[in-house]
Amino acid sequence: MNFAGVILLVDDEPHIRKYVSLILKQIGALNLVEASNGEEAVAAFEASKPDLVLLDISMPLVDGLETLRRLKAIDPECVVVMLTSIVNRQSIDEALALGAANYIRKDTPKEEIAQALTETIQSYFELE
Repeated sequence: MNFAGVILLVDDEPHIRKYVSLILKQIGALNLVEASNGEEAVAAFEASKPDLVLLDISMPLVDGLETLRRLKAIDPECVVVMLTSIVNRQSIDEALALGAANYIRKDTPKEEIAQALTETIQSYFELE
């Protein structure tokens, strides 16, 4: 798969951003913008107009659910995949109700994360 779109990766943990960015490169997604909290995410979203956002739920300053609300207020059609280590079903359900396209648990095996991202990208974007 080759995905030429811009992806905004938002997570407060640098090692998670690195890990996910490696998976994205593996599946052919190379245009990556990173943010380490919700406030940076909103600013980066407005500046880079990403095609896809990968968004952590649990972050300092502004959490992922509030960030999702803000992103959807800017662009109701934005495609957001929640990244979470939270097993709290309520947070996941709330994210989906707010318009998240999908959610991926961070403790999922790397191959399954790659597959979930590939499937999400293929279902929302026309690929060559």
